[in-house]
Amino acid sequence: MNEPSASAPWQPTLLLLTTLYSLTSISAVTLAAVSGLAGLAFADDPANATLPVTCYVIGGAVSTFSISMLMAKVGRRSGFRVGTAFGVSGALLGAWAAQIHSFSLLCTGTFVLGIAAAFSQYYRFAAAEVAPVAFRSRAVSWVMSGGILGAILGPEGSRFTKGLTSEPFVGSFLSLAILASLAFLLLGRLQLAQVAERAAIPVGSWRSLIRRPPLWGAIISAVVGYAVMLFLMTATPIAMHQCHHGYDDTARVIEWHVLGMFVPSFFTGSLIGRFGTRPVIATGALLALACAAINLNGTSVAHFWVALALLGVGWNFMFVGGTTLLTTAISTHEQPLAQGLNESLIYFGNAAASGLAGYLLHTVGWQAMNYAALPFLFLSLIALPFTRGARVDGISSQA
Repeated sequence: MNEPSASAPWQPTLLLLTTLYSLTSISAVTLAAVSGLAGLAFADDPANATLPVTCYVIGGAVSTFSISMLMAKVGRRSGFRVGTAFGVSGALLGAWAAQIHSFSLLCTGTFVLGIAAAFSQYYRFAAAEVAPVAFRSRAVSWVMSGGILGAILGPEGSRFTKGLTSEPFVGSFLSLAILASLAFLLLGRLQLAQVAERAAIPVGSWRSLIRRPPLWGAIISAVVGYAVMLFLMTATPIAMHQCHHGYDDTARVIEWHVLGMFVPSFFTGSLIGRFGTRPVIATGALLALACAAINLNGTSVAHFWVALALLGVGWNFMFVGGTTLLTTAISTHEQPLAQGLNESLIYFGNAAASGLAGYLLHTVGWQAMNYAALPFLFLSLIALPFTRGARVDGISSQA
């Protein structure tokens, strides 16, 4: 993408990208709140209850690299519009599945919604491209602050739309179709630089990328932070149900979790600018470890509430930090390859995490799941020294 000048009017574009990301987050949180319960209602085997979430993640995993290549050719805005079309289609499939109580169709719908979600993950990269280099971490952080609306409206909306029709969950999926349609309309106002003409990327670029330790440090931070968060969040509604907590309590726990995920975005970029990326990522990993420790010490609503809120903040620090490191570790012509690789590994990690969540919860229980998360968080801490030396456009991530 063309690099904007420091004097370019990039702030209105950043605001629009934040709004678009907020619509995506509302959809994602609504889906997180209802898909596991819908799966539990429609699946023949309770161990498969989180399979719709797994299909959602797999949809993103198998498509995200192609999405990166597509956007390199047609531009961000056109790519984002294709994503909203997948969003409408997947939501309508989900509504139909809920109407006829079809578990297989529910999984198909969430798979398509996962493809739509993969498109929307590139909003943060668009923000980094439109902002001046010195403001990249803040731009990424601000776009992700749009998730606050998802934290508030997603759970609250799911409680309202869940019983809006005679069949549970139909209204929830129809609301996702409306949100995707609104995003399509707003994209008509998105102004981004035209796609720069690129020479063919040499084959050696792949070898250069995979041999670069700072890039892998950035990817590990984002992959582990996201996978551990999804692993525990996906199982939480079912674990709370097993502990005889009501749906309203579960929705509020998810609400505070998502607030923890996105409220820090107002200051995460500033923290990175002041303390550096590595300390922020390390703090995120420690907060996720604290979440597991709290979960291991009790199953009251308060335990779930505090643990999931800390997990949300930990995810924010690890994910924003990892994204910022990625932007400093690659050059402009490497963006399609590096971003596609990063997003693919995040999605495949999430697919494994969400797929194992339901199985482990059903077979070994909630406490064992929290123990299982610990080695991966320690891995992310061990990988941090390898993030030293990332450098692009004269900006270093040594701090």
